[in-house]
Amino acid sequence: MNALDQVPAEFLTALGSLRKARCRSELHLDEIPAPSRLAPFAVALGAEVIGPVPHPAPAAVHGPVSAALVRAAGTVDDDNEELATGRFILLYDPDGSAVWDGEFRIVTYIRAQLEPEMGNDEMLGSVAWAWLVEALENHRAPYRAAGGTATRVLSESFGTLSDRPGSIDIELRASWTPAGPDIRSHLEAWSDMVCTFAGLPPLPEGVTALPRRRRN
Repeated sequence: MNALDQVPAEFLTALGSLRKARCRSELHLDEIPAPSRLAPFAVALGAEVIGPVPHPAPAAVHGPVSAALVRAAGTVDDDNEELATGRFILLYDPDGSAVWDGEFRIVTYIRAQLEPEMGNDEMLGSVAWAWLVEALENHRAPYRAAGGTATRVLSESFGTLSDRPGSIDIELRASWTPAGPDIRSHLEAWSDMVCTFAGLPPLPEGVTALPRRRRN
């Protein structure tokens, strides 16, 4: 029996919709090992935005192939820096979950480094969450039961590392339940979020960009 014969049709539909997602070429997505204890079926993607960013930046199909093509074209090199990183995990439980309020659940993580003076901004977490809500709405990605946590991470170095400048990162951990197995718009919305964290325009109307991180 083929292994795919044991995978529920609804989860296969969701996987197919992910493959159709079109994301900005600055964002490099690759499949990574999925957690095995959160749901009977799962798929995970890791993302990174590397700068400086080429212009113009046409849309590209996500995945290892597109990332390889970008590097082959010379738009990414080893001297560039990581502007943002993230994970996108799709969980599926055929029996459903009362906690999720559905059979599917999307779990995400985004992290980016900010200008030090932004660390004391009391609105920082609210802005990060607003980006998520706006991105889902802009991509018409229906969802429910959304929740998340925004965290500011201060790093200071001492002793032999005292010359290393301090840094402040913003982390957003969020999850939500998509309305159905069509996950394409959800991945596209999330990928825009990662680019927003990296300081790349365009942003949703009325939202102010966080300053790009300093180069050491």
